[in-house]
Amino acid sequence: MTNMISAEKRRVAYINEMIESGHAAELVAEGENYHAAQLKRIAAEISCRYPIRVVLLAGPSSSGKTSTSHRLCLELLEHNKKPVALSLDNWFLESGQVPLDAEGKPDYESVYAVDLVQLADDLRRLIAGEEVALPTFDFLTGKREYDGTTVQLHRYNILVLEGIHALNPILTEHIKPENKYKIYAAPMSPVSLDGETWIPTHVHRLLRRMSRDLRTRGKSPQTTISTWQAVRNGEHKWIEPFRNEADVEFDTSMIYELPAIRYAVEAALQTVPAASDEYKTAERLLFYLSFFEGLEASLIPRTSILREFIGGSQFNVG
Repeated sequence: MTNMISAEKRRVAYINEMIESGHAAELVAEGENYHAAQLKRIAAEISCRYPIRVVLLAGPSSSGKTSTSHRLCLELLEHNKKPVALSLDNWFLESGQVPLDAEGKPDYESVYAVDLVQLADDLRRLIAGEEVALPTFDFLTGKREYDGTTVQLHRYNILVLEGIHALNPILTEHIKPENKYKIYAAPMSPVSLDGETWIPTHVHRLLRRMSRDLRTRGKSPQTTISTWQAVRNGEHKWIEPFRNEADVEFDTSMIYELPAIRYAVEAALQTVPAASDEYKTAERLLFYLSFFEGLEASLIPRTSILREFIGGSQFNVG
C-alpha cells in the first residue's frame, strides 16, 4: 500500500513538474501517443477481419466518441480502407417525439430517443450499396433536417458509426454479426491525488462536458452539474449493460487532461452560487483541479480528443 501511495503522489508531482519546468509539450505528447498506440492496434485488427462493414463505437457522455471515430478513420486509411464516419445523433427524434422519463421530462438518454425505424431503413440501404439521404440534427431547434447531403457505401467502404447507443443490439439487429466490429470508448484510468483520494473517471467526463457546454451551448457549470445525475442514471440503464458486447475497449484518458481542463473551467466553476444545490459538487471539482498546474490549450494538437471539449478541433465535432 505504501508503494502505491508513493507512486500516485509521484504521478501528480511528475505532471506538475513537467509543466513547471517547461516540458508541458512532452507531457501532451505522452498522452497523445497513448491514444495513438491504442487506435493503431484497433485499426490493424479491423483491417484483418473480413467482411467487416460497420464499426460501432459507443461510450458514455463526453467520452470523446466523435473525435475517436475521426482518428480511427485516419488510422484505417493507413490500411488502405475507405472509412465513412457518421453519428447516431443525426437520427434523434425531434423534441416533441422524445419519450418522457419518470418525472415527465424528455428522456434524451433513452435508446428510444433515436428514430429506430428510420435508422434501420437507412442502414439496411447503406449496407446494400444504395445512396441514402443523410439527416442532421439541430440541437438548438430540436429538429432533424435534410440539406441534400447523401452518402453511399461501396464494397471497399467501412462505416464508422458512433453514438452512446451504438452497442445496443436493437439498433443493428438486422446486420450480420460477422459484419460488425464493436468498440467501447471511455476514460478508464482514474487519477489518485495521494493514493487514497481518487478522482473517478466520471468526474473527468463531467469536467469535459462542462467545458463543452460552456463553450458551445452557453450553459453554466451550475446547469451542467444540475443535469449530470440524470445523464449518469441514463448511462447505467442504457449504455453500461452493453459494454460487454464490445470487441475491444479504448481508454480515452490522458495524462495531461486535468491541467488542460483547469484552464477551461476553473473561473466559471467559481461562479456557482454558494446557496445552490450544485455548490458542493463545484467545490469538490475545484478541489480536485487545485492539485494540478494549468496547461495552455496552445500546446494541444488539433487532432486531440480533448479538443472536442475545449475547442479548436480539426474535426467536425460540434
